[in-house]
Amino acid sequence: MLVRHPSMALQCTSARGLQALNQSPIKVTEEVSHLIFLCDVPLEIATIGAMTRSEYVLLALVITTLAQAADDEPPRDWIDPATGHRIVRLSREGGSASLYFHQNAYTAEGDKMIIATPSGLAAVNLKTRELDVVVPGSEYSGGGSSGVEVGRKSRQVYYSRRQDTQSVIYATHIDTKATRQIAKLPFRGTFGGVNADETLLVGAYNEGAGGGGGRRGPRSMRLFAVDAKTGQPTTFHSSTNWLNHVQCSPTDPTLVLFCHEGEWHNLDRVWTIRVGSDQPRLMHRRTMPYEIAGHEFFSRDGKWVWYDLQTPRSKEFWLAGVHVETGERIRYPIARQEWSVHYTVSWDGKIFAGDGGGTNSVANHTALPERRRLDPPANGQWIYLFRPEPGEPERLKVGEDFVKNGKLESERLVDLSRHDYRLEPNATFTPDAKWIVFRSNMHGARHVYAVEVAKAK
Repeated sequence: MLVRHPSMALQCTSARGLQALNQSPIKVTEEVSHLIFLCDVPLEIATIGAMTRSEYVLLALVITTLAQAADDEPPRDWIDPATGHRIVRLSREGGSASLYFHQNAYTAEGDKMIIATPSGLAAVNLKTRELDVVVPGSEYSGGGSSGVEVGRKSRQVYYSRRQDTQSVIYATHIDTKATRQIAKLPFRGTFGGVNADETLLVGAYNEGAGGGGGRRGPRSMRLFAVDAKTGQPTTFHSSTNWLNHVQCSPTDPTLVLFCHEGEWHNLDRVWTIRVGSDQPRLMHRRTMPYEIAGHEFFSRDGKWVWYDLQTPRSKEFWLAGVHVETGERIRYPIARQEWSVHYTVSWDGKIFAGDGGGTNSVANHTALPERRRLDPPANGQWIYLFRPEPGEPERLKVGEDFVKNGKLESERLVDLSRHDYRLEPNATFTPDAKWIVFRSNMHGARHVYAVEVAKAK
């Protein structure tokens, strides 16, 4: 059934129109709502008590507008017809985003997570899905790889704001909203994250003016660590490389993971370092031309560093890991159509997920130096679940290292064929591994969603 005004091309479905009508501040009798939602009844022939025609038309237009708004709103709870998995929308405002995939968004208790909304940083109750704005007016846009992280020990969210040529780091308690300024840095730095016991906050900054030499040119950069109690910053590891993706071990308070940013095939990207040290440790050494490794992240127990590996770029795809202490290496082959911009691992380390890739991705191109787009497209636009297959992996020597080759069983969870991958989905597991949270514009506006790992019954 339709709402229609003869002089305007306005119409809406009655189901959502009635829902919008029930939520509107206008009191409408059952008789009026019945007449308004009659199919193809011109409004000018309807008479309702003492209501004038102009009042009636105005009422109809208000209801139609409300109904159209309801029609434009993305669904909140549905079963993906392509996968059979349940998806829920966690955000309420268009323009919301989950945190970058390696930034911890969850409380230690696993009951809440932080997302960015136009109204500010908000806590999502993972049981009730209620939202509570914790940091109003936060500057976090959801486009970067740093700037916000939830502490793994307390129930505080740490974040930074820019003030002229300086960066100011704050902490806000997720429940009480008590806020304190931790430090006003004497430089404009990029806050990367908070360490395991929440005594240090780390990041990187440019020593010189400006942003350095672009993706290829030299820079002058340093890492920094801020004492969470005193606010006193210290700097270490001076480098001419572009230092980025600074993140802390979830369990080791002094271990930091970072990357050399730029053209991945021209650099060794994945590094760890101790806070205050000038001795970084390379976690993956390239063994062939155009090999790339990146989008690195810690396992939740801090024992492994995982990353996207391609040997070479756009030809063979792997999810690779190196044990932080022993140097043991394992890698899992990834089918081209299942390659993902980012991978993530559950808190218990048993399963992985990936967020797929768009038509401009490495999965849809031939290897360098040709780099020709594939036709038909070979990329896959899905949220994927990966389960390691049982059995002892094959062991072989690659370069100077012995590497185990495991196998993964894959499953599609979310159809992202309508998603624009200029927005990276950045999937993460909830602490109980029952849901995977991601950001998407598959319905137009950017929102935060969660897909249930178990198939709907």
